[in-house]
Amino acid sequence: MPHPMPMRTESTWTETLRRERSRFMDTIESLTDAEFESGPTLCAGWTPRDVLAHVVGTDQMLTYVKPGGLSIDRANDVMVRAGRGLSRAELTRRGRAVAKNPDVTARMFAWLLAGDCTMHNQDVLRGLGKPHDLPDEAGHAIFREGVVWSWRFGAKLLRYRVIPTTPGGRELGRGTPVRGSTEALALWLAGREGVQAELDFG
Repeated sequence: MPHPMPMRTESTWTETLRRERSRFMDTIESLTDAEFESGPTLCAGWTPRDVLAHVVGTDQMLTYVKPGGLSIDRANDVMVRAGRGLSRAELTRRGRAVAKNPDVTARMFAWLLAGDCTMHNQDVLRGLGKPHDLPDEAGHAIFREGVVWSWRFGAKLLRYRVIPTTPGGRELGRGTPVRGSTEALALWLAGREGVQAELDFG
């Protein structure tokens, strides 16, 4: 399945990853303890604490190979369970550390991980009912993430043609037209079905 991957240098992608992780950490640090520990997110079964543990865990991409045997779900479970054994202060410290200085494997996949972090920031903000305006500069990252993972959530681009109405996305797919913001389309492509009300089908 085709997906947009603009030509950029590794250092540029790394800076994008740092920016999006820092933005995510700003969100995390703004939460009350109750929100952090037990607040809802758009990631089924995950609290903001769990989302943070996932972001920290993805800094070393080999995590997806060693415990999970290339099983995404198993590796994510390892990350989340590891995070639940840490205090909020320690987990937050690690989050800031990977935002400032991503691991070499994270830098290799920065083009993907930047979008992952952007999307998870929206997962937390939207889940808690907080303002979630997406900066134009983050549109490309979240849209790329939605397209990359759309195969895992119904291969929607084989049945729908997405038409973004805000910066960052581009028309892709075939079939029934679906119009909406770049953010909402990206979240929907990546399996966040709760955003369907924001989209115009047909």
